[in-house]
Amino acid sequence: MHNAAASAGDGTARPAPVLSVVIPIYNEQEALPLTVARLRPILDGLGVDYEVVGIDDGSTDATPVIMQKIRQEWPELRIVRFARNSGHQAALTAGIHRALGHYVVSIDADLQDPPEKIVDMFTLARDEDLDIVYGVRGDRGTDTFFKRRTAGAYYWLMRKLVGKNMPNQAGDFRLLSRAAVDALKSLPEHQPVYRLLVPWLGFNSGEVVYVREERVAGSTHYPLSKMIRLALDSITNFSAAPLRLATWLGLTSFLVCFALAIYTTLQYTFGSTVPGWSSLFMGMLFIGGVQLVCVGLLGEYIGRIYSAVQARPAYFVGYDSAEEAPAAQPRASEYAA
Repeated sequence: MHNAAASAGDGTARPAPVLSVVIPIYNEQEALPLTVARLRPILDGLGVDYEVVGIDDGSTDATPVIMQKIRQEWPELRIVRFARNSGHQAALTAGIHRALGHYVVSIDADLQDPPEKIVDMFTLARDEDLDIVYGVRGDRGTDTFFKRRTAGAYYWLMRKLVGKNMPNQAGDFRLLSRAAVDALKSLPEHQPVYRLLVPWLGFNSGEVVYVREERVAGSTHYPLSKMIRLALDSITNFSAAPLRLATWLGLTSFLVCFALAIYTTLQYTFGSTVPGWSSLFMGMLFIGGVQLVCVGLLGEYIGRIYSAVQARPAYFVGYDSAEEAPAAQPRASEYAA
């Protein structure tokens, strides 16, 4: 195991915790106290040293104040605050990169993923020497019909891209060993999608099945637009298949046009041609649509190449309570790619 050392507030080093729990948080002023009230007894009952890394993703409500109040009574809570909102995957990245535990669990703050399953994940990982334990949703009855169907289509497509190593209905509720965390940190991903990257590692893994619950408070931070963006990022960041699709679309368009050209020639030879705009209009629409799709796919990849060349950081950390000196103000922003 990797023996990282955590820095105490007085500058002295202390042994790394056995378990780190990473929680991305954005505008969860209503849900956060309920989450802490349910999570803390579970972690205290494990009987191991732990830390909870709360990643405040630029919240604009009372979440930062609530987190500071909670930390006064719960010293195991570590607050990492972004200078601006950077997104769920960026918050996960910051938490995974900064967590010090031998095992790292990621879970959302809305209690849709039951924190009681952390005990099962931790026990399974230790008993069977696993590097990854996935939280698999056995029942999504609390989701809408539309979300269940789109989620099913997403996981089906991702399994086609990644392979059978990707468990079905596994989101970002998972446990990682220190070896898996170090492997993820070594990858040069600019916009990581951990639902695909973690299975791609191929480490020994297990599953814990649970029933997805209703959101405890507040409203979802993952509307349809973000779900589409996640699907697009998943595909374009992990596979060149859309580019091959563009090639096949272009070939299909060529074959169709070639067949139409033969048909037109034969009709002209037999004197059966009649003036008309319908066939011409439909042909132009088809060819134009294929070209636009292909150009759009190329643009998505070129845009990601452009972002990678710019090498802008995925997030800025404005404050980390684990690195503060006594009575210190939040330190100057740092960046991480």
